Amino acid sequence: MTRTRSLAATLLSLSAAAVLALVGAGSAHAASSSSDKAAPSVASAIVDSTGAADYWTSDRMRAAIPGDVLAGKALERGKSSSAASVLKGPKTKVAGTTGKPSLAQPANPVAHIGKVFFTLGGANYVCSGNAVAATNKSTVATAGHCVSDGPNSHATNFVFVPAYENGARPYGTWTAKALYTTAQWEGSGDISYDTGFAVMNQLGRAFLTDVVGGSGVAFNEDRGLQYTSYGYPAAKPFSGERLWSCTGTATKDTNNPQFNTQGIPCDMNGGSSGGPWFIGSGPDGFQNSVNSYGYSQKPVMYGPYWGAAIQETYVRAARA
Repeated sequence: MTRTRSLAATLLSLSAAAVLALVGAGSAHAASSSSDKAAPSVASAIVDSTGAADYWTSDRMRAAIPGDVLAGKALERGKSSSAASVLKGPKTKVAGTTGKPSLAQPANPVAHIGKVFFTLGGANYVCSGNAVAATNKSTVATAGHCVSDGPNSHATNFVFVPAYENGARPYGTWTAKALYTTAQWEGSGDISYDTGFAVMNQLGRAFLTDVVGGSGVAFNEDRGLQYTSYGYPAAKPFSGERLWSCTGTATKDTNNPQFNTQGIPCDMNGGSSGGPWFIGSGPDGFQNSVNSYGYSQKPVMYGPYWGAAIQETYVRAARA
């Protein structure tokens, strides 16, 4: 049995070795549509955002739990990953509007990167996320475990706070109207497909990426690229109150090669789950993965390979 390093600084004893962070809020209602006829590999839910922004007071944000334990629950639904079947299509990039340290480095706030908060199973959680280029100008990328905990179990009171720092919300609190993830993640907790997308409501009369910009996205890229990942780690020695980053060259997960995931040197923990991976250095490249899981033995952050299934999920969310 593999010992895993949780993004929330707890150790998960799971053969799937997952690391996650979810956030939910109490009174919202999710209507499931997990077997989408037009796109059977995509799971989605319509979210009632009534009261979600007001629900997330500063005190609730500070008390939100890094939801990595939810990853473990999800993985126990499937016990194994079908990562060997990860589909790869042609390389695809959507343009955006906007060295190798092994330890996380503090980063200045980035307008399109922020924290996500949500409720799931009656508890409040926190993750990280990133606004991405989309037809609807309203899409946020995060981890799958930050939007769904299984069939008909979706995050509620889901909000995105771009450029969060020490409680400040310079661009406001954006509420979600729909959540998307891969059918593989929602159906069986398959860590190979641990990516989700949230479609946000307008704030006032403004669209999200008109305000904060949106990263380009890339799918079916070569492996072994250099990445910079970002997130809001919340377990000691981190506080969850500021943005951190890691940079490194991706290598395969030799502990569980069937996952087909990649890892970069990084010691970020719970709360950073769902934070973006950008190709190259800095936050201006194409997003190509998210923070997903790690192991206790070494400071490496792993992320799913963005292939055809995750691309399809993005396409559905981006045009919703």
